[in-house]
This record gives sequence, structure tokens and C-alpha cells, in this order.
Amino acid sequence: MRPLTENGNAEEAETLALRALGWVLCDDRRAQRLLALTGLEAEDLRRHAGEAATLRAVIGFLRAHEPDLVACARELDVAPERLANLGRELKA
Repeated sequence: MRPLTENGNAEEAETLALRALGWVLCDDRRAQRLLALTGLEAEDLRRHAGEAATLRAVIGFLRAHEPDLVACARELDVAPERLANLGRELKA
């Protein structure tokens, strides 16, 4: 069983982070920026997409550019603050 987090459980946090990753990858320019800024290679991203460290990198990427954070949160129907704090909920 996964540990509970302050806003739900780890599985919910992972699901939301994966949805955020999907949102990022839907736009080629944004996806390329993610790879450039995180140092991830496309193959590594495919291989490790569900891992906490990769998902934390995605959330960090969104936090670093508020317009993307807000747009992603709007698309996923969550508060931007919820998305911004998600990295703390992702357990290794």
C-alpha cells in the first residue's frame, strides 16, 4: 500500500503528474523545451515516465514557467497551487 499524502494518496499524485506530462508532450515546442531544460533524452523519458524522479522533473519544469503551469492546471481542472505542490507528494 502506498503512503497517504496530505492531499490524497500517492497514486492520485502520480496520475495527476502523468496527466501533466501528457499535457506537456502534446505540444512539440513545449516537449522540446522540457527535454532541453531537464536534460532528459526522449528515450529516457519514455522509459522512466512513471517514475517519481521523472514526474518531479516535469512538475519542476511547469513551476519554472508560470504561464505553462496555469494553462496545464486549467486543462487538468485543478488549482495551479495543487499542481505546483505536487512534486512533494510524489514518493520514490
